[in-house]
Amino acid sequence: MFHPNRIYQIGDVTVTKIEEMRLNVAPPSFMYPNWNQEELAPNWPWLTPSNMDATTGNLIQSIHAWLVQTKHHTILIDTGSGNDKERPQNPIFHHLNNPFLQRLAAAGVTPSDVDFVLHTHLHVDHVGWNTQLVNGQWVATFPNARHVFSKAEEDYYSSPESHNEVNVPSLGVYEDSVAPIIANGQAERIGNDGGEYLDNFIFRPTKGHSIGHMSIELRSNDKLALFSGDVMHHPLQVVHPEWNSVFCEWQVEALTSRRWILEHAAEHKLPLFTPHFAETSVGYVTRSGDQFQWRYE
Repeated sequence: MFHPNRIYQIGDVTVTKIEEMRLNVAPPSFMYPNWNQEELAPNWPWLTPSNMDATTGNLIQSIHAWLVQTKHHTILIDTGSGNDKERPQNPIFHHLNNPFLQRLAAAGVTPSDVDFVLHTHLHVDHVGWNTQLVNGQWVATFPNARHVFSKAEEDYYSSPESHNEVNVPSLGVYEDSVAPIIANGQAERIGNDGGEYLDNFIFRPTKGHSIGHMSIELRSNDKLALFSGDVMHHPLQVVHPEWNSVFCEWQVEALTSRRWILEHAAEHKLPLFTPHFAETSVGYVTRSGDQFQWRYE
């Protein structure tokens, strides 16, 4: 079941989740190599039914984009998985046919309205709607948009170095969802140190899940929010920040980035807009000593 869209107000900026698909396929023992079955019982009350399927034991996750509308610009944070993509080694994303653009239209936005796409990173479920298949060719879905991502991500995923076991889920993604954007002159790179972008955003380097991963901070009228990206995939990692996912390629940096996100979110009491948490996908981190907790907004 898809969660009804809510419009969040950050200063004079609005944020809306545009949902693409829900996942109920991965048990925590797969997602988190350090998973301990003894952790199930104390977390069961909040895990079920929205964050874990009580029947299968699988984690429930969401894939979506965030629509950000300022006074001057219409922006997407990441673009989900996309339709018609060839992902034979990753069946979850193989030849999808989801009404993502119809859901975007329901929020009052057409593809040509999008001015910018800000990417946390260049994985399979974050860049797919950059392009769509038209007459056998991958063409830009958002023809007027500048696509912004870190230079390190482009360098890595365009090279054979990325063709390794950890990145099997994203094989072919650069070729059909990123390279056509670059060839079309729509790409803009952020340096590896991040930095300010437009009037409202700051790219924050959070390497670990991927080589040039960026979390994106939104500021408006002294209000803050943070688009976390894949620093965390599920609220279990709020409770257990020492758990890297199976997809974290730079393990030590992933731990450091996750800890920073949690401390930053708790200290500033800012809403965290996640790419894969279920329910609303938005919430707050609170801290008690060295422990963190998650509360959905």
